[in-house]
Amino acid sequence: MKILTIVGARPQFIKAAAVSRAWRLYRPDVNEILVHTGQHYDANMSDVFFQELELPAPQYHLGIGGGTHGQNTGRMIEAVESVILSEKPDGVLVFGDTDSTLAGALAAAKLHVPVGHVEAGLRSFNRQMPEEINRILTDHISHWLFTPTITATKHLKNEGIDAKNIIQTGDVMYDATLFYRERAKWPDAVSASKPFILFTLHRAENTDNTQRFVKIFDEINHLAADFEVIFPVHPRTRQKLMADYPGSMGIKLIDPVGYLEMMALLHQCSMVITDSGGLQKEAYFFEKPCLILRNETEWVELMETGNHRLELQYPNAIKEQVYELLQQNIEINKGIYGEGNASELVVRNWM
Repeated sequence: MKILTIVGARPQFIKAAAVSRAWRLYRPDVNEILVHTGQHYDANMSDVFFQELELPAPQYHLGIGGGTHGQNTGRMIEAVESVILSEKPDGVLVFGDTDSTLAGALAAAKLHVPVGHVEAGLRSFNRQMPEEINRILTDHISHWLFTPTITATKHLKNEGIDAKNIIQTGDVMYDATLFYRERAKWPDAVSASKPFILFTLHRAENTDNTQRFVKIFDEINHLAADFEVIFPVHPRTRQKLMADYPGSMGIKLIDPVGYLEMMALLHQCSMVITDSGGLQKEAYFFEKPCLILRNETEWVELMETGNHRLELQYPNAIKEQVYELLQQNIEINKGIYGEGNASELVVRNWM
């Protein structure tokens, strides 16, 4: 059996590495063909992950990135369709909620090739987010829907998706954390002299709204008077900083880090401030409080733990919320994201 796996962005490389390992361990009958769309084309956002995660080099690199959502998705559909016609796979596997996810699923569905969606069923219920549109459309054209949580499974059933196509596996990101955390390595570019906060920012609702963007950095700078703040900067966010926030900052800006370096930062930090979906969960896996710079999250289970907070739902400044979160007792129930065998369940349930 031949499976075409579509990846394009940092979180997908991590998820694909976990599932690729499971194909090799539990389904040696499967020939996996890896397709990299090029959505993350910067070496620090792409190449390093393949090296660190020991993910096989992609057989196809489509080199599509840097355009608008519409441009990227359209070009990816055309290119992935060509690969499908050439390879004639028995199924196509996609991850998450990026333009690469939707493009791979649409190209396959239109050619009547069954689609498996890992991380199906997530909903923020904010259709202003391009990720929300991507995940809804992908779910409704997929044949296998691999959900990470009970909540995700309920969302799909509420939307009328046939229960026999829904397989609740747990979260493959948890699998990856358990496997790679012992291989973590400290970034050469970072020297933390005091307790530090790990900070990331990249979503359009924060970077494209200049007033909100400037407000966030004003408040993070204020926070940096008491804490060291380490900020691995997404290339797109760095461009925005240069254009809209040219003033001095007390934040330590570093280039994007690899996955193993991010594991080390998560292990050593006091807490996380982010708008990233994946980093929210990784903070939880490392038992760190997290302030989420959004008004909603697709990972609703995190809100129920009390360790994570949505910044826009509270009137206090970021600094005040950070102190409140740091004073709370961390309670972890990792079982909400499965038992660390989600990747195995994905491959064993692929018929």
